[in-house]
Amino acid sequence: MYVCICSAVTDRQIREAAQAGARTLKDLGRDLGVGRGCGLCAPCARSCLEAATEFQGCQAQSDHLAQLAY
Repeated sequence: MYVCICSAVTDRQIREAAQAGARTLKDLGRDLGVGRGCGLCAPCARSCLEAATEFQGCQAQSDHLAQLAY
C-alpha cells in the first residue's frame, strides 16, 4: 500500500527502512523522502515505522529465547 503518494513510498519500503536502521520519521524523510511533500502521510508513516520496529523487537527477543533453549 502506498503511504506517501508525493514520494511514491510503500509500507513495504518503510519496513525495509526500519530493518536497515530507520527509527524516526526524520530518518524516513532522509532515506525515502517521506513527509517532504504535503506531509499528510506523516501519521501513517510513523505508525508503519513503529509497527515495524516493534515487530523487530519481538522477533529479536524470540530469537534470543530460542538460542537460550539450546
